[in-house]
Amino acid sequence: MELPVFSFNGESHKVSVADAVFGAEYKEGVVHQVVTAYLSGARSGTKAQKTRSEVRGGGSKPWRQKGTGRSRAGSIRSPLWRGGGLAFAATPRDFSQKVNRKMYRRAVVSIISELIRQERFVVVDILELTKPKTRELKEFLKKSNVEKVLIVLGKKDRNVELAARNMFNVTTTNIMRVDPVSLVSAENVLITIDALKKLEEKLL
Repeated sequence: MELPVFSFNGESHKVSVADAVFGAEYKEGVVHQVVTAYLSGARSGTKAQKTRSEVRGGGSKPWRQKGTGRSRAGSIRSPLWRGGGLAFAATPRDFSQKVNRKMYRRAVVSIISELIRQERFVVVDILELTKPKTRELKEFLKKSNVEKVLIVLGKKDRNVELAARNMFNVTTTNIMRVDPVSLVSAENVLITIDALKKLEEKLL
């Protein structure tokens, strides 16, 4: 299949890409599973509470077993007492889920193919700024007819990253850091032809 490629001066041409990567069927179940696993892996899972055995103090019996008229008590750190431990205390846990490489690749391919079908995937021949100027980047995006966008670069570009930092509706990433969640969340994706070729090699 072929994708249109836009340049800064407004001209356009086409580039041939693999159908297996950019024209695949959308697999909603796979995308959901991979995105859920990715978000779950970002959870810290550090929540922790103390049981009666972990709370400081409470070693001695507060009063004798019989003869006081009170209910019996063995520790001041019982869950029944103020300042006591919890009966079912939360412990740190790992929320990460295993996703194999084949499933991850299939999810990314599905998302990209669906973005292309919805005409939310824009390819540009080159994106270079002489200086980290937000105005220059804004003008370029205006010519490309995209506003809220995820920019995918072939390599790290400090000028583009700094220029995009002042724009609340623009996010930048490079081909090594692109992930399913950022692709799903993006309203539009703008990718350089250099990054497109690297992405194709990575996913084939």
